[in-house]
Amino acid sequence: MAFYDVYSHPALIRYKTSVCTKATLFLLVVLCLTYISPLLVAYRSHGFWIKRSTYEEQPDVRFQYQTLLVAATSPRGDYVAWSTFPRLNDMLGANLRIPSVSVREDDHNRDGKSDLLIFRLQLPIKPEEQVYSVQLLLTFSYKLFRMSTVVMQSLAYVQHSSPVPGAKLSVSGDLRLMQRTPLPHRGLHDVYNVSVIDGSSPFASAYNLDGIIRRYQERNLTTVLSCPMPVWTVGRAAGSPFQLDAEIRLLHLLPPFPPGFWEPLKPPGIQNFGFFFPFFGLPQGYRGFFSQTQFFPTVPVRAGKAHRS
Repeated sequence: MAFYDVYSHPALIRYKTSVCTKATLFLLVVLCLTYISPLLVAYRSHGFWIKRSTYEEQPDVRFQYQTLLVAATSPRGDYVAWSTFPRLNDMLGANLRIPSVSVREDDHNRDGKSDLLIFRLQLPIKPEEQVYSVQLLLTFSYKLFRMSTVVMQSLAYVQHSSPVPGAKLSVSGDLRLMQRTPLPHRGLHDVYNVSVIDGSSPFASAYNLDGIIRRYQERNLTTVLSCPMPVWTVGRAAGSPFQLDAEIRLLHLLPPFPPGFWEPLKPPGIQNFGFFFPFFGLPQGYRGFFSQTQFFPTVPVRAGKAHRS
């Protein structure tokens, strides 16, 4: 005789126990393995909270056409100089030499921000003079917008000296942002939006290179010409000018900053979520096995019908 199902329903069985039993202790261990272990693993995997983060941004850098040049023309300390500051040029007297200067800013990726600055200078030198060292200051307007808004005035410093007189100096490097402390993750930061060189000062001390560099290095935010590749060419012909070529690349940067309130919560949540599943399945399986086999004595109670089919 064939049989068929007339009616069926699942039975729900609850396993109960008192507070001070081995089954209760086992349940506490299972709960700890399920919920606390993922947090401990996430914390031990290189930290739980983000204390410092970085982001990538192309800075908006513009050459301000402010320049200060000093060239030593003898080992005894003789020099010639030139600047874009009229007050300083008036102080130079016979040491003033007016060069020929050309500047080009290139935007290779056409995003409206300069990627390369090409600076070329030809300094007239008397036939009896030679150039042994060169110091050059170039000022820039530097801006960041993605996280905190940074507006500041910065500079690039080019320097090279040689015991052999030269005819040309070629320099190639990257203008990089230097930070002593991270920037805030939002807000306006314009405390350094002041002139690096005070061109309105009537005092010679305002144009001293040592003082300018020292005051500039006291700032939290500076730019530096890193990885320069100076090439010192000798053999200047009589009556020809001294040449200085500088190629300065304005690259993407990764400035550090302290994250805000919500950003540190994302990695812990993702880490905890990823570690939760391995720790959830195995303890729950042990919990069902030990309860059904009565490894730890409990009282099974039939709870009734769960649903009908």
